[in-house]
Amino acid sequence: MAGHVHSIESFGTVDGPGVRLVVFFQGCPLRCLYCHNPDTWHFGGGTEMTAGEIIALYEKNRPFYKNGGITATGGEPLGQMEFLTELFEAASMRGIHTCLDTSGITFSAENASLLRQFDRLTAATSLVMLDIKHIDPDAHLQLTGKPLKPVLDFARYLDGRGVPMWIRHVIVPGITYDQGQLFRLGQFIGSLRHVKALDVLPYHDMGRAKYDRLGLDYRLKDTKPLGREEAIAAKRQILSGIQAVRSSRPQPPSAI
Repeated sequence: MAGHVHSIESFGTVDGPGVRLVVFFQGCPLRCLYCHNPDTWHFGGGTEMTAGEIIALYEKNRPFYKNGGITATGGEPLGQMEFLTELFEAASMRGIHTCLDTSGITFSAENASLLRQFDRLTAATSLVMLDIKHIDPDAHLQLTGKPLKPVLDFARYLDGRGVPMWIRHVIVPGITYDQGQLFRLGQFIGSLRHVKALDVLPYHDMGRAKYDRLGLDYRLKDTKPLGREEAIAAKRQILSGIQAVRSSRPQPPSAI
């Protein structure tokens, strides 16, 4: 089958471990206020590609992907579940490390048929980079246009399956840069046993030019990018929440 691909980065270094082939999927159900890829929002656009074509691109440069693999990002890769699963199964069969960069927004623990699809996908997934946008349900809805529950349910599901996770969180002044919320986020992360890393990403407005080109209103035009010191302080606060939970029970060594 063919999927809709926005673009491909041949030698990515920030979307998972090692050097990677990064596939940007077309389409996303979220409308995050700080999104820097609004050109990936709409489903059905982009370039049609098969899993075989993407694997061929990887194999062409395989010697350069030492300690790397293939990352599916977007957009939202889970919006093309069947194609994503086909790609990851093909990669897994060839011993290629597979990384899913996702918000988890399409997950539903109550849908048995969908759950079977997730079981099949995660069986071929080496790592999930899960982007938790906000830990407060109301604030998450305002920030993304979608509810928080599927995201947290997906994190718990991955943890139950033993799938390694990297948690990503964007710190936005006036939205997610809140000490109490950051501590609560840390407490949630601390409840998971298979989180291997925490990426705290400072807000930037480098995608603003895309909004201008697309004729879209950039609603954070008055929000200044987050400074390095604030990002460090935010990560410390999240880590304090993690530690508060993990100190209450025995834990294996963590890479966070």
